[in-house]
Amino acid sequence: MVNDLVVDLSRAQFAATALYHFLFVPLTLGLTVLLAVMETIYVTTGREIYKQMAQFWTRLLLINFALGVATGLTMEFQFGTNWSFYSSFVGDTFGAPLAIEGLMAFFLESTFIGLMVFGWDRMSKAQHLIVTYAVALGSNFSALWILVANSFMQHPQGAEFNPITMRMELQNFGALFFNSDAQSKFVHTVLAGYVTAAIFVCGISAWYMLKGRHLDLARRSFRVAAVFGMLGGGGVITLGDALGYVGAKVQPTKLAAMEALWTAEKAPMAFNAIAFPNQAEQKNYFTIQIPAMLSILVTHSLDGVVPAIDQLEVQAQERIRNGIPAVQAMEKLSANPRDEAALAQFKAHGKDVGYGFLVLRYAPQGDLSKITDADIVRAARDTIPDVSIVFWSFRIMVAFGLLMLAYLVLATLMTLSNQVERQRWFQWAALLMVPVPFLACEFGWLVAEVGRQPWTVNEMLPTWLSASTHSVAYMVFSLSGFILLYTAFAIVEIYLMLLFIRKGPEEHGTGHAPAAGLSPAGRRLAAS
Repeated sequence: MVNDLVVDLSRAQFAATALYHFLFVPLTLGLTVLLAVMETIYVTTGREIYKQMAQFWTRLLLINFALGVATGLTMEFQFGTNWSFYSSFVGDTFGAPLAIEGLMAFFLESTFIGLMVFGWDRMSKAQHLIVTYAVALGSNFSALWILVANSFMQHPQGAEFNPITMRMELQNFGALFFNSDAQSKFVHTVLAGYVTAAIFVCGISAWYMLKGRHLDLARRSFRVAAVFGMLGGGGVITLGDALGYVGAKVQPTKLAAMEALWTAEKAPMAFNAIAFPNQAEQKNYFTIQIPAMLSILVTHSLDGVVPAIDQLEVQAQERIRNGIPAVQAMEKLSANPRDEAALAQFKAHGKDVGYGFLVLRYAPQGDLSKITDADIVRAARDTIPDVSIVFWSFRIMVAFGLLMLAYLVLATLMTLSNQVERQRWFQWAALLMVPVPFLACEFGWLVAEVGRQPWTVNEMLPTWLSASTHSVAYMVFSLSGFILLYTAFAIVEIYLMLLFIRKGPEEHGTGHAPAAGLSPAGRRLAAS
């Protein structure tokens, strides 16, 4: 049995690498599409300023893309190094979308991004636009396949568990791909990336306005990004609601944790706008509620009821009791794969085998026949994730989402009425908004992944059973190394971004040619 501290350190390492990596992903997703929009305007109108815009923002995309690749590669290796049993358990299914992502999406994106950067003078306008669209499609297809893989962990579909091989074997690729969690999560995630890129471009453009530099490029970049982001912001909230509706059906414990809903209530159910959950006592110390709102948000009705944590724990106890015979049958099948009685026993109880695995950690010497009612109650309580983290991460994410939508609507109205350049307070606000979408994405990831606990594959494979048998010292060393390395990557990203932004587009061949005979100050004025 894997040491609990090793499991916690393995989780911390994967969380650290994922959180760092996800600082780069949303910006890449959004910038590739925003660049395609800018270049489309250039090709259709022939206005040179839009070519300059596309070239300048491409430089920042390239920095972000390179560091995103560097931080993302190690994540996939961690499945084999730190989560070896998980890799064996789901490899037949989980590996398929990841392989397609690499062959279909990442190669498409990484191949054409070089042509996009260096091909301006080697291709026609139409050819270069096709290349830019290929990069945008590649980055978004990459997100699609990764989220298909992730959604299998959230809501396993399209595979069946083989009790003899101890593997989830792919049976229906269509069911895997069209997983309801995958489709809603994909659209929600890529739209969040579009909003991230829009606010990033608006913020940098506002900085140029504050400095009085590159005003034509800044003005037009701000306008395109604001409209683009406003459309994406509405979609993020709409699809977030759809994702919550799907999650209520497939991950009720996550939803109960998001709402800090400890005890059963009658409809219409109030929404806990603010609460201070106590996991040990399973109650909230203080709450501010909005009457009937939870039923409306989750069930889209006034008479809908959301299962509470106390109800879900009772259901978990029943499933644990039903799952124990399934695990016991697997033990017999490991000794004799042709044992018909054991196979029949597994088929009768196999739908709850994951809950049998869950309680196995409390079995003396791994003997499930010695499990007590107290052990079952304890394991059932394990099915509830950390409520405080999930509850507050969700609210922070939603608050940031509403703030961003309000900002983008205001930004669109102001830029269409040519007010942005005249309002320095709004330029500062746009600059200060730049970190907000990145933080919102990080908190959204926490809701999704912490809310899935205690499972790596929801209701099939517990996290405690998934980890490799490393030593604590090895994990401490590995975790420390990754944090230091990824912090260095983040510093490099910020440094290079600031360097290129300060230099401005004229330093990269995207500004106007300096006017002959002018002083350096005059040339800068002409370039702006």
